[in-house]
Amino acid sequence: MAPALLLVPAALASFILAFGTGVEFVRFTSLRPLLGGIPDSGSPDARQGWLAALKDRSVLASLAWDLGLLLLFIGQHSLMATETVKAWTSQYFGVLQRSLYVACTALALQLVMRYWEPVPRGPVLWEARAEPWATWVPLLCFVLHIISWLLIFSILLVFDYAELMGLKQVYYHVLGLGEPLALKSPRALRLFSHLRHPVCVELLTVLWVVPTLGTDRLLLALLLTLYLGLAHGLDQQDLRYLRAQLQRKLHLLSRPQDGETE
Repeated sequence: MAPALLLVPAALASFILAFGTGVEFVRFTSLRPLLGGIPDSGSPDARQGWLAALKDRSVLASLAWDLGLLLLFIGQHSLMATETVKAWTSQYFGVLQRSLYVACTALALQLVMRYWEPVPRGPVLWEARAEPWATWVPLLCFVLHIISWLLIFSILLVFDYAELMGLKQVYYHVLGLGEPLALKSPRALRLFSHLRHPVCVELLTVLWVVPTLGTDRLLLALLLTLYLGLAHGLDQQDLRYLRAQLQRKLHLLSRPQDGETE
């Protein structure tokens, strides 16, 4: 039991790193463009047109650097999710395979956020400058971001957050209960193999719904949108399973509690 208990601190460390990275990602994608901090674009007089930006080496260098950071994150996130790499990490790290994947993903995302280079002199795709849009558009974006993040956290809880973070695997291993995925139905396993990102729509809202869409933000939103789209492969059978599970959960929530009088 003692060696098994040593796995718990490693899983908890991975969870804390992932949780902190998630908080930082909220700041990076929502608080910074909506509430200030490092601006997504410079003053209107300092910005360039699209053609001029393509000839500006400083703009191109920043975009190339940001593109490299995004490709690093996407490469890590995709490569470590392949069956070959999962089998290799499971062979050497055992039950910590999921925790290792989560920790590496968090570290890759930390690199993106910490070394991201804004492009203040680049062109913007849109910007709310004139009143009343300069007041109401940021407010609307702020409300939509809050709703999106609340939905994201709710969906992650529904999809078994402890298992996604690798905590449940270690917990089951310590208690001798086996692998959590082995207890799931074949329909659930099929869904998980097709749906790698259950919060796609909400993340797209966070990425695109901003009062000012600068050049570097456009790169971030466009590349992650393509990645999220390619990572999905739901079919009618998956949708029927999701609909059945949603109806079952709604039925459980609407059922009178024990001891409740009619």
